[in-house]
Amino acid sequence: MGASRHGLFSQLNASDWDGFLKGAEKEGLRVDRNGFIAQTPHPKALGSALTHPRITTDYSESLLELITPVCRSTEEMLASLRDIHWFVHQHLEDEVLWSASMPCELDGDPSIPIAEYGSSHIGQLKHVYRQGLAVRYGRMMQSIAGAHYNLSLPDSFWQKWQQLLGDGQSLQDFKSDQYFWLIRNFRRRSWLLMLLFGASPALDASFVRGVNHQLAPFSDDTFYGRNATSLRMGDLGYHNNAQSSLNICFNELKTYTETLDRAIHTTWPPYEEIGTRRGDQFIQINTSILQIENEYYSAVRPKRTTERGEKPIQALDRRGVEYIEVRCLDLDPFSPLGLNAPQVDFLDLFLLGCLLQDSPRIGDAECDRLDDNYKDVVNEGRDPRLQLTRCDRTVALSDASREALDELDGLAEQLDQWQGGNRYREALAVQRQKLDDPSLLPSARVLAAMEETGRGHREWTLELSREHQRSLQEAVPDEQVRADFERMTRESLDEQAAMEKADSGTFGEFLENYLAS
Repeated sequence: MGASRHGLFSQLNASDWDGFLKGAEKEGLRVDRNGFIAQTPHPKALGSALTHPRITTDYSESLLELITPVCRSTEEMLASLRDIHWFVHQHLEDEVLWSASMPCELDGDPSIPIAEYGSSHIGQLKHVYRQGLAVRYGRMMQSIAGAHYNLSLPDSFWQKWQQLLGDGQSLQDFKSDQYFWLIRNFRRRSWLLMLLFGASPALDASFVRGVNHQLAPFSDDTFYGRNATSLRMGDLGYHNNAQSSLNICFNELKTYTETLDRAIHTTWPPYEEIGTRRGDQFIQINTSILQIENEYYSAVRPKRTTERGEKPIQALDRRGVEYIEVRCLDLDPFSPLGLNAPQVDFLDLFLLGCLLQDSPRIGDAECDRLDDNYKDVVNEGRDPRLQLTRCDRTVALSDASREALDELDGLAEQLDQWQGGNRYREALAVQRQKLDDPSLLPSARVLAAMEETGRGHREWTLELSREHQRSLQEAVPDEQVRADFERMTRESLDEQAAMEKADSGTFGEFLENYLAS
């Protein structure tokens, strides 16, 4: 079946291929000049975090999230991300944007300010959700940053692909099925991304103060995983016990939304003990395993743009899958943008390859093996002795990685022939170099750079962040870029004020209606 899909894809012509649609969401902590998490509010010059289309906050008031529009090329997307960074850096007074995924110096939960979104009901809902994350998991985990990569294929491709497969569904149902086909294979292969792009092998000692861990000391203020690729995606990063009880099914849209919906409506005893209020203050949206869909941590998500007041599950059920969100990417600390062009091009190739490989349903036993592979690479990916389980056989990680890249050779060549140039073959070659020379893996480069400079995680990242800031501030964008961002700032503040003025009733009534919907 896999070969036949590749064969069908090869029947397409260059005129049938309209490329990828892509976008990025890049998080980054604001930190003070000493490398401590910023205690200042979200800069008003950056607009409203509630309504600005390009600049918002994630969990913390100090954790910026920069969002590109949908773009048609890697160059366009990175140029957009660079413009957003430029504008942000113009308005960071005595602060810098932290370039690593694992956070700067922290002083426990109280040092991490929860994001504020104003007095509108929607703004309060976003804040209470974050309060819920704090009482459930603590704030430390929420201070970690990453990059999300969004990808879709245009309808012109899907229409041709549907004809080639001879599928008789509606176009939207077909697209949803095909995106889940891709997702199943993504789950089988996501360990490869953790090897090639994991860039958080070390962390500041303040992050694990009072926590039992197996990390080794690097310096007085730094710990590291001897063979780790991504502490961000390991047990010290995004995880929690309640979610380990979930069996979210990624086999198809119906089972995915049903199992996710069940988690949102299944109470969890420890959260019931906490309750939803402390006095008059709401501290979580509900006492379910998940407050809302976004609380579920996964390396990939099927997504659909929501309308105002609509929940993600409702949008998926009503209109199907629109795009795929890859969520497991560490920030590239060596890049001022947190992402780089060969990485983005490889992600396009990798995701398209997931669509074209055979993709049977994932059963419980395979699901466990996939999770084990992923965790092993996250924790021990630079151990040359590491082995994975692939297709019911044990294989060395190095061999499995080469096999995975070899499977993309023909696809890279075909895309390059259609578009001209060597973009995808070069992106593939960059990743092969990492396998041939493991010192080129981002996780290895981070540790080597720290050793070379004699600096721990905090000092090394702070200096690198300052270098990135200088390079971005010195850039001279088109004056239209400045004007556009100043306009978005004004409009977002006006929109937030209008929302606050338009609300009626109490937040408690609003929340009750929200949950009932």
